[in-house]
Amino acid sequence: MNKIHNRKIICDVLLEAAAKDRDVVALCSDSRGSASMTPFFEQFPEQAVEVGIAEQDLVGIAAGLAKCGKKPFAFSPACFLSTRSYEQAKIDCAYSNTNVKLIGISGGVSYGALGMSHHSAQDIAAMSAIPNMRVYLPSDRHLTRHLTEALLKDEKCAYVRTGRNPVEDVYESVEACPFTMDKANVLTEGDDIAIIATGEMVYPALNAAKLLKAEGIGAAAVDMYCIKPLDVDTILKVSQKVKAVITVEEHSPFGGLGSMVAQVISENCPKKVKNLALPDAPVITGNSREVFDHYGLNAEGIASVAKELLK
Repeated sequence: MNKIHNRKIICDVLLEAAAKDRDVVALCSDSRGSASMTPFFEQFPEQAVEVGIAEQDLVGIAAGLAKCGKKPFAFSPACFLSTRSYEQAKIDCAYSNTNVKLIGISGGVSYGALGMSHHSAQDIAAMSAIPNMRVYLPSDRHLTRHLTEALLKDEKCAYVRTGRNPVEDVYESVEACPFTMDKANVLTEGDDIAIIATGEMVYPALNAAKLLKAEGIGAAAVDMYCIKPLDVDTILKVSQKVKAVITVEEHSPFGGLGSMVAQVISENCPKKVKNLALPDAPVITGNSREVFDHYGLNAEGIASVAKELLK
């Protein structure tokens, strides 16, 4: 079982980059521990900024640094980064075309029992609605490394959501993880049903495809880490040859991956699309695994829905 969480990988990549480039800067909103960025602050104090619990200032300062030629990565819990600093993300980052990478940590229901105030189940919809803002949910530590390295090389703003806990490896290694920026990965091929997932839902989606294969059902599993820009070509490639499509996301049923995929398919190759997501209500109390199991956001739940759709 993997014990390395995605946020640590982001820190590792930034440590490597900061040693060679003084323009790489990390900012935190009293969250360096939660973001696993303490090593960065210790090793590169002159390239680190702690703004305290002030998310609007976090994003505004990051945008200012970007306009001065710096390469800022701003870390804050996703629930606060995507709501409290929404105007700054829209105006200071996206509208102003600044090179700010917003890293939403402990996304989805990672905070478990802390409840709706600390859950970020609307961030995909909110951030995707901002022109010029890219949105990414890496599935595991290996894809997270590739994505972070790619983000260091461009000068466009982006929002990245990571969970709080380690997630199982979708890919065997960094080398075995194919990566092209803004291109989804097709993990398994199948002609019966397509399962398109993002973030922490990719691993159970992949396992669901394996369960279905054991029953003679061909399921295509897709790692749609790139929510915006959405990889429409891959969606059409896998959906055109199947009978139905399932989307899986740790998000509200409104405005997320499911809504986007349904729009693409309805316009190009109409067929059944089922969105598996969190409910439009405060979720039950429990850790991530307990929440996912309760709402059927696990391999067995996804496979069961797939078989119902194919009846």
